[in-house]
Amino acid sequence: MSTDENRPPLHRLASAAPGPPRRTRLPDGTPVWHFTRYDHVRQVLADGRFTRAVLPAAATSPLTDAPDAMTKQDGIGHMRLRRTAKGVFTPHAVDRLTPMVAEVTDRLVEDLAEHGPPADLVDRYTRPLPIAVMNKLLGVHDVDDARLLRWTELAFPGPSVPEHEVAEAAREFTEFAIRLMTDRRHAPGPDLISTLVRAADREGGIPESQLVNFVTTLVVAGYDTTMTMLGNILLYLLGERPQDWARLGSDEAAAGLVADRLTHLIPLNDPAKRFNPLRATDDQEVGGATVRSGDLVTLDRVAAGRDPAAFPGDPFADLFAPLEHPTLAFGGGQHYCLGVSLARAELRLALHRLAARFPGLRLTVPADTVEWRASALTRNPRHLPVTW
Repeated sequence: MSTDENRPPLHRLASAAPGPPRRTRLPDGTPVWHFTRYDHVRQVLADGRFTRAVLPAAATSPLTDAPDAMTKQDGIGHMRLRRTAKGVFTPHAVDRLTPMVAEVTDRLVEDLAEHGPPADLVDRYTRPLPIAVMNKLLGVHDVDDARLLRWTELAFPGPSVPEHEVAEAAREFTEFAIRLMTDRRHAPGPDLISTLVRAADREGGIPESQLVNFVTTLVVAGYDTTMTMLGNILLYLLGERPQDWARLGSDEAAAGLVADRLTHLIPLNDPAKRFNPLRATDDQEVGGATVRSGDLVTLDRVAAGRDPAAFPGDPFADLFAPLEHPTLAFGGGQHYCLGVSLARAELRLALHRLAARFPGLRLTVPADTVEWRASALTRNPRHLPVTW
């Protein structure tokens, strides 16, 4: 992981102002359409005629950029993979998981209290929480947190990480997933891996390599993105909205609204770093622009999330107000994040239980001096020193 010490918090970064479709070209002449308005971005995400484009220069990881990676699948193959986890991440299924998430959260909160101030929220809360939840969900008890942390971090390495380290981590992570799947086929249980293996065997037609990559992708997404969202939300709340902190502890529903709004507004990484193109497979019109088959499309979901036509006024003014439209923070269409319900439950409970236990929680350093952990996908505080 690299350190981005001199960058501002992500909530202060200005994305492109929403505007009409803009067209540029790659050096080989391929047209690239850039969409920034909410309605246009949502239309493209929902349209199956836009598929994932593979650009060799964009490869960052042998896990996430492998041909078998779920992020590279579209159409029937993609939906077949998603169906294996269909029953695990529904809102109803997540309701059954909520007591487990609450138990993990309460244990970490009490550990934090026993440790006493000062403390680092990253070391003692934002990092161990999603790891513990994922371990329980996967039924994993024999892998230490440090190894899991290394594997997930190197799934989206920064540019300074040696290639051999990334390749070694990918090999270890893949072997771990294969062993898990083999064990669960012989001795299934109530865990996520057993569910995936049973569903995949019933479904048929899913290459084993795709299923292995799917398992590693779920682990990475369940850990890295949740840790990133929680760390960035806490930095914003404690650094800029301390007056709202106490309400989170007295009202779990209010904590959920804040989590939803700040997940919507604070990106996972610098908007300028994101370039995940889609390719049009048919001629179609978006926002008055005619996109031809073969053209590339990029979507600025951060700009779309602050589009005044969809979200009028200052989006940060009332953190407890429900969003006017569905967020695009978790994607859309066939690539909509599978774990969104679980992530929302984790964030809601993490904010509520922490604020209830520590209503006087506060940073001990200015927000602008926070050191950053940066990868190709995410950026979040490396440390959050606090007291109470």
